[in-house]
Amino acid sequence: MSRNGPAATRAERRAERRAHADYTGGVYGSMLAVSVVIGAGSLGSFPRTELVLLLLLTGVVFWVAHVHAQLFGARLAQRALDRHVVLHVCRDEWPIVKAAVPPAAAVAVSPLLGLDVRGALWLALGVAVAGQVGWSVAAARRAGASPRLTAATAAVNLVLGLLIISFKIVLKH
Repeated sequence: MSRNGPAATRAERRAERRAHADYTGGVYGSMLAVSVVIGAGSLGSFPRTELVLLLLLTGVVFWVAHVHAQLFGARLAQRALDRHVVLHVCRDEWPIVKAAVPPAAAVAVSPLLGLDVRGALWLALGVAVAGQVGWSVAAARRAGASPRLTAATAAVNLVLGLLIISFKIVLKH
């Protein structure tokens, strides 16, 4: 225990988690959100609500899939499962869900911006791609990458996002 008591210990643990943060899930989740928006060509009677739910629920489903894969794939072979391990894996994979929130929020606020459903889809795409680039830059900076490598990872993720958007344009939905 820290010499400053339990509060300092919690603060030290939070700082340690931040220092070892892995942004892979955020980049992946942002790409997933872009893909969800691209695939959401035919929504029903409540398209905005359906898209918000689709984004969030897809993020949760993929989070569960990643947690399951980590726990029963790689982790189980290395050490026994206990509550600490499960919570650690759940926390590590949570950026997949977090990455779906900004595009979902963009869709939710789109009527306030005067956007129709098509405009909301494009706004969500832009926000998801920006998130993808942002998560990759955060990962590069956290890893101590040079400014040049950080710019390169941002460019690669921007190109990937734009490539996915080009699929939407080609598919015309």
